[in-house]
Amino acid sequence: MKKRLFTPGPTPIPESVMLAMAQPILHHRNKDFEEIFREVNLGLQYVYQTSRPVLTFASSGTGAMEAAFVSCLSKGDTVINIEGGKFGERWTKILQAYGINVDLIKVEWGKSATADDVKIRLKSNPKIKAVVMTHSETSTGALTDVKEISKIVRENSDALIMVDGVTSVGAMELKFDEWGLDTVATGSQKGLMLPPGLGFCAVSARAMKASETSDLPKFYFDFKRAEKELGAFTTPFTPAISLITGLRESLRLIREEGIENVWKRHSHMAESCRLAVKALGLEVFAEKPANSVTAVKVPPSLDADMVFKAMKSKYGMTLASGQDHLKGKIFRISHLGHYDIFDMVTVMAGIENTLHDLKFKFEPGSGLQAIQQYILSTSN
Repeated sequence: MKKRLFTPGPTPIPESVMLAMAQPILHHRNKDFEEIFREVNLGLQYVYQTSRPVLTFASSGTGAMEAAFVSCLSKGDTVINIEGGKFGERWTKILQAYGINVDLIKVEWGKSATADDVKIRLKSNPKIKAVVMTHSETSTGALTDVKEISKIVRENSDALIMVDGVTSVGAMELKFDEWGLDTVATGSQKGLMLPPGLGFCAVSARAMKASETSDLPKFYFDFKRAEKELGAFTTPFTPAISLITGLRESLRLIREEGIENVWKRHSHMAESCRLAVKALGLEVFAEKPANSVTAVKVPPSLDADMVFKAMKSKYGMTLASGQDHLKGKIFRISHLGHYDIFDMVTVMAGIENTLHDLKFKFEPGSGLQAIQQYILSTSN
């Protein structure tokens, strides 16, 4: 049975990227690696749409987020964190672990905070040091309007704008410089089409200035140290050499397609998937869905975990299940990274077969037909 991965991390890896990673290992303190790392950093700046440095850590995306916090904040600072899912909760825990006061904007899972929510909170506390938000909340499939919220933050405060872009960078429109962002973190196993193991963070001049006065403990996750070594096209500590070699190829593929076309491809996959889900009589869980993952809400008569298990065991397709109180209530379909519109046809065929096996009542072929109609309507 052919196995197919439809999880929002890890995501499928292009063959040319795997071949690049299979090359003989290089030593990281020589000109060959420096040249690769130079190309990688130019490619990352293109993906982020920034002229600012993008720092690379041998870590997950969580490591890059922690690096942003410990490098730019100080003990006793107060930050706003928009928390509407599993990953928003994670940022609260990290911040509190370092003695940061968290002014929480807590939204129901599946919903999104608004710019007005943030504006009200900023007005009530003019000493807010940063606003933290999750662009694409992977656990719920919900979108945060980073562009609009960042505009409100800039107009109403001097707070840093710190973004979890883990499942948005390389998949959804994000313009670091134009939107006035200060830190945006992501991980290699998402839109950048690599195995897990690399964390990245774009850093503004304001964020680097904040790092000069940060008093939080740091050693490995230190922006100042990483930026200094980046100037010599290297890293302070041993990098994940093979992953960075593969990253050069994945960034080449993104540039070849064009970042706007990458965003458009993800938008088309997401919309086709949402239309198909509704055609089957199911619901899209997120009120304002992101283009990286579709969370599907099932009726009480259907156990979402049964869909997840049956898809994997019988059809070789791995989806993502619900987390915490959403376990058994939703399943999640990834369209993040190395996918195209016809992968959505494949996964929807598997979902239809699984729903039939589980005796769920729907019109056979309705989901597939919805995708096909969408493909034809957008083919020009």
